[in-house]
Amino acid sequence: MNTFGWLVKREYWEHKGGFFWTPVWISGVMLLLTLLGIIVAESASSRVQINGAIPWKEIAARLSAGDYVHAGTGLDVAYVALAGVLCIGLFFVLFFYLLGALYDDRRDRSVLFWKSLPISDTSTVLSKVSAALLLAPLISLAIATIAYVALLVIVGIWALLHGISPFQAIGASHTLGLSWRLLLTIPVDALAALPTAGWLLFWSAFARSKPFLWAVLVPLFAAIANGWIGLMGLPNFDKDFLFKEVIARLLFGIFPGWWIDDGNPDLRNMKHVFRGEDMIEIFNPGRVYAVLATPGIWIAAAAGIALIATAVWLRRSRIETST
Repeated sequence: MNTFGWLVKREYWEHKGGFFWTPVWISGVMLLLTLLGIIVAESASSRVQINGAIPWKEIAARLSAGDYVHAGTGLDVAYVALAGVLCIGLFFVLFFYLLGALYDDRRDRSVLFWKSLPISDTSTVLSKVSAALLLAPLISLAIATIAYVALLVIVGIWALLHGISPFQAIGASHTLGLSWRLLLTIPVDALAALPTAGWLLFWSAFARSKPFLWAVLVPLFAAIANGWIGLMGLPNFDKDFLFKEVIARLLFGIFPGWWIDDGNPDLRNMKHVFRGEDMIEIFNPGRVYAVLATPGIWIAAAAGIALIATAVWLRRSRIETST
């Protein structure tokens, strides 16, 4: 019997609203906004054409091969942008999921039931980590891909109605190439997210009440104290180091792709990225996995593993809350 697999399935079914329905609803809203944008554009176009604007048929006749290549690049950006919007929702879902993963079981005393089963605390905690760092991103990416295909259908039908073939632009895009490249970022996302997952699980297991305040205020107070120490002329941490390497990794590490510029300094200027570089190159596996050559991600991952191990120990020994 695959106990660990069933534990991960349990996490999915108990949190299906966040893992599945949140990206579905976000994608639906994005597609609805696209439809509304097309309707508004059609309404505006009909009024402008009355005043002598260039007809769609003439626009279609003037399109060159280079125009279709640019359109394909635009579709690539649309795919990544759609996935990025889902990443925002995923961040909030995972943040509060991990904060409540161990605290909620103690609050409603269901931890006593789970402890009565032949399931180790290690397996229970690791199933929650796997659900958050692997399962949820996979679901979001799959939904983003399906929503992008639906977007292609909507835009393609709109183009066909105006006598413009969308197939050349779609052929110039890199839908398949981008999809598997985005898929390959998930293991790196999981590694980079270990410090945040460990931090949130630690407070979920430790706090007797309000784990959110503990998880957020402790790093903020540490930053404020570090600033005061610096003002007094005493040795303190560099501000950039503290915020990027400590606080950002503790609180924002579960945001997919936040680390992508660590091994690629040229990607920090996003204007440069979207001005001339194809999305297919930004997510080139060589660039993505270059971050593994930086020591910061491994040091942070080790700290995250230590925090997760502490959360396992706390779950084994602490079952009470203040309520």
